[in-house]
Amino acid sequence: MAITKDRIFEVAEAMDAAGQVPTLAAVRKAIGGGSFTTISEAMTEWKANKAAKETPLREPAPPALAERLSEFGAELWALALDLANRRLAAERDSLDAARVQLEAEKQEAAELADQVTGELETLQTKLAALEAADRATRSEIVALREQLIRTGERAATAEARAGEIEKRADDLNAELQRVNSQNAELVKALAGAAKRPDDSKAPKS
Repeated sequence: MAITKDRIFEVAEAMDAAGQVPTLAAVRKAIGGGSFTTISEAMTEWKANKAAKETPLREPAPPALAERLSEFGAELWALALDLANRRLAAERDSLDAARVQLEAEKQEAAELADQVTGELETLQTKLAALEAADRATRSEIVALREQLIRTGERAATAEARAGEIEKRADDLNAELQRVNSQNAELVKALAGAAKRPDDSKAPKS
């Protein structure tokens, strides 16, 4: 099978793309044989084509074109500098405005912090007063409960004594009624005795 130049170019391109050096021996081995002369001639042409692709044409510009390019470059550079300066000024103004706003927000935050601190101290004072009042109220409630318990105990004792006194009064009333009844009977008996004639004064038969 004849080895064509295109086939040699194809193998050399593949080896170069893979990062390998397409030497004559390497290309001949990849193709599977062939004449070194044929391969050498093809590889010389391939290397020349590759060098032409990799080495761009370098030729100085004509003086008129170079001068015009220089003027255009200077104008372009001036426009770029003017644009950059305007953008820098705009950014500086924006930064200044942002700094002023930040300072105002910082001042506002400081004033708000002072206000919150004052309100917090006032609330803490009120809370301490409320806690003290709560403790005093709790103590008063405990004292009132103890007093109520003692009052209840005294009331129970007084009620018991009142019951005893009432019972004793009932007993005394009953005894008084009995004595009054006895006195009434005694008075009645004495009255009856006074109405009967004396046996010593009666006539003798």
